[in-house]
Order: sequence, then C-alpha cells, then structure tokens
Amino acid sequence: MMFVRCAVSLILLLTFLSAAAANNKTEKQTMRDQEHVTFYPSYGYLDDDQWRIPLRVWVHEHDGWFGRQLSKLSKRVVRNKAGLEQLSVDQQAMFRMRFKDFVADSESFEAVHIRFDGDPESEIMRLQSVEGDKRTDFNGLLLAELTLSQERAKTLLAAQQSNNGWLTFEAVGKDHVGAGRIQLIKPVGHSVISDIDDTLKITEITEGEAVVMMNTFFKPFQPVPQMQALFKTFDEGTAFHYVSGGPWQMFQPLSEFLFSDIVGFPHGSVHMKNVRLHLLEGETYGDFYRLIKLGSKASEKQKIRQITEIFSHFPQRMFTLIGDSGEHDPEVFAHIREQFPDQVKTIFIRDVLNDAENNADRFKGMEVIEAESVLIDADG
Repeated sequence: MMFVRCAVSLILLLTFLSAAAANNKTEKQTMRDQEHVTFYPSYGYLDDDQWRIPLRVWVHEHDGWFGRQLSKLSKRVVRNKAGLEQLSVDQQAMFRMRFKDFVADSESFEAVHIRFDGDPESEIMRLQSVEGDKRTDFNGLLLAELTLSQERAKTLLAAQQSNNGWLTFEAVGKDHVGAGRIQLIKPVGHSVISDIDDTLKITEITEGEAVVMMNTFFKPFQPVPQMQALFKTFDEGTAFHYVSGGPWQMFQPLSEFLFSDIVGFPHGSVHMKNVRLHLLEGETYGDFYRLIKLGSKASEKQKIRQITEIFSHFPQRMFTLIGDSGEHDPEVFAHIREQFPDQVKTIFIRDVLNDAENNADRFKGMEVIEAESVLIDADG
C-alpha cells in the first residue's frame, strides 16, 4: 500500500503535465524522429495445432524538450519524498535513467511490424490485437496476439539454434527501432511465477515512503541473495514468469537488473501494472480509479488476474509460486491454489514482517523463507 500511496500524487501530476506538453508541441518537435518500440518479454502456448503469443508493445520517443522539463520537475518531487535535500551527480543520472519511461512521449496510431531473426523466409508480420486493432492507442500501446503454426515455429527455432523455446525478433520500419523475445513453452513441465519487489529485489516497502523512493529511484538495485540461491536450484527446463505490482514504466531498469550477468535471474515473461497517462484514453481513468480507490487491493486483483491467465494457458504444467509477506502475495497465492489445487507444487514466501511468529495463518501450506536466511535447495 505504501508504494501505491507515494506514487499516486506523482502520477497524477505527470498526467496533467503530459497533457499540456502534448498540446504545446512545436512544429519542429512534431517532425518524425526514430521511435523506440518496447516489446515486453512474453510466452507462447499451444492451442490446438498452433502457437498463440500474447504481446504487449509500446511505441514511444525519449529526450523531447517537454520530457526533459517533466523529468526535472518530477525529480524535485521525488527527491523531496525520498527526504533528500541535494542529489549527487550519480543520483541525478540514476533518476533520469529510472524515470525516463514515465515522461516518454507515447506515439499513437502507429502500425508495428516485426521480423524474426534468422527467418529463412524473411517474413514481415504486422501485429494486431485479437479484436483486430492494428495501431497503437493514445498511450502508444498495442496489445497484440501473434500466431505461428507448429511447423513455422519449428523452422524459426532451428534457424535461431534455440533449444529452450526462445525466439528473438526486431521491429521493422524506417522510423522504428526495437527488439523482443518470446518463449514457446511446452504444455507439460514446471513453471515458476515470482513477484519482484522485496522478493527478488530489495525495495523495503514496509519501511515507508522515503525508503521506497530512495531504493526505487536513487540507489543501485540490490538482489535478495537467498532468492538467487533458490532460483539456481530449478531445472534447466523450468519456465519463468515475473508478476509485479509495479508499473510498466519501471520495466526497463528492472529487466536490466534482474537479467544481468551479475544478478543472473533467468529470463522469463514479465507482467506488471497498467498506469496509463494519456487523458484521451478512456482506460487511463480506470487505471487511476484502481490506483487511488483500491490501493494495494488493485495490485492483488491484478496479480490474481495475470496469474490465473498463465495457469489457464498451461493446464498441464506444475507451478511454483514465489513472493513475500510485505503486501498480499500469501493471499494471492492461496486464492490461486484454491482455483488450481492440482497444479500448485510449492509456495515460497519470503517473510519480511516476521509473520511466521505473529500471523502464521497467512502461511498455511507454504514454505517460509526468513528474510535473512540462505536457502540451499528448493527441489530436494
């Protein structure tokens, strides 16, 4: 709840300033520059005889004049919330990197085309949603679905010499630059679904607004050591899904941290919270309502929805669920276990509140990891 509360006022401020910026672009600023296409890591699942691949795509530009002004103003707001009077050069650079997607210029009405790396047919595919939408909305988003026949997928996997189901692709078009990756996951096997904040990355949500802002925007991210040890025990064929209550705007710095060679968490699909900012997009107001009215309950509902969807796509796979006690992960996972009792193998909870002693009922049927402990083996 603390992370949600401290973000609300900042996001509202950004929204109205972004609207003003959009209405005041100069002719020079509206000239087309190279646009970045972010493809969030996803997965493919077999449906009858073809692979279905849900894709979330965001088209945007960085480094516009208004974006820089928004970033400067936001930096002062966030700095004050973090309890800092002055920022070092390193802290300023870190804030710009972590915050840039909050103030990026989303590009609406964009068509997005991709080509798989090494494709012997060099096929260019235009992305579209299940409903038939072929262009991005006012928030620069396109929620697409790509389908591949099993034979086509086999050809692409062979061309990329992939033995773990991963396929890479790139945006195609003179104005677009970006690359993505998806994993074709077999119907039978073992999957891990994990939270991020205070599960894999130390955020200290329970310590209050100033600490959360400091750890999110001004300090180097720190991994949770026992979780690094836990993840190393999973078999090579395990598939991973990361489900976070954090906003999609934090995806880039989080992914660069989690999947770096030094930190070393396995690549997997990523699922985060919608916080859309464009005032002409109707769904923006739904995001605001859930963020302000529902608070941390919004994250709970979001996680249940996203995890349920993953389970429904893989009814024959077994799942390990990993989270922490700081907010609602035990309750989310208990709900999922009730819905899919035959598919939940193990639930691990990192106990950051000492609830194992003070509120043990939260952890019924779950494996508790003390926040300071080091776990050696998860499958043994």
